[in-house]
Amino acid sequence: MDYEIIQINENTWRIEDSGVRFFLLAGEKQALLIDSGMMVHNAKEIAGSLTDLPVSLLNTHADRDHIGSNEEFEKFYMHPDEEAVYRRSQKPGVIIPVKEGDVIDLGERILEIIALPGHTPGSIAILDKQNRVLISGDPIQRHGRIFMFGSHRNMQDYIASLEKLEERIAEFDEIWPSHADIPIDTDTIRLLHDGALDILAQKVQGQLQEVHGNKIMAYDLGFCTMLCDQ
Repeated sequence: MDYEIIQINENTWRIEDSGVRFFLLAGEKQALLIDSGMMVHNAKEIAGSLTDLPVSLLNTHADRDHIGSNEEFEKFYMHPDEEAVYRRSQKPGVIIPVKEGDVIDLGERILEIIALPGHTPGSIAILDKQNRVLISGDPIQRHGRIFMFGSHRNMQDYIASLEKLEERIAEFDEIWPSHADIPIDTDTIRLLHDGALDILAQKVQGQLQEVHGNKIMAYDLGFCTMLCDQ
């Protein structure tokens, strides 16, 4: 088995899969996978080993390390602004669109969708209201690398998304990202916001690197690294 299942509490699990993680959240009536992994292609089977409830899928965004098992599902939740990237993956499935403010009720467990464009146009976070947890996808990380290079990334949108989260920071106590440290403190949002502004203002020294064949600038912010276009 090349993945690890970690139970967070009686109705929540995280699955660690080759540097990325995805989550299973169960309510009273149904369960929800948040992303479907990278190397695994049996996320639905994994979920079925943990709960007897019917399982749906929601993708935080369409980068390839988050959609590894999407072919197991005929339909899944995703922000419509991710569809173009998703279709390039040649994976099948019907997208059920979700947008800012939409709610998924698992039965005594309410999840609210928060749109976080910037890392990708349709990136979303999920606010687990009763548990006061923000499941953030890729935009919020501590001691990880945030990809902000390429045509579908937008730093100005990213900064605006962080500002929106700062306005809602009283609604959650911790953040569960898809990469690197977990859980992380809510002050990470402010640190990322200030770091992104410093990058735009050229207050941070970047280093030229190559990532996946792309020449990029890596900005070490001390608590994470942001990878941007040259």
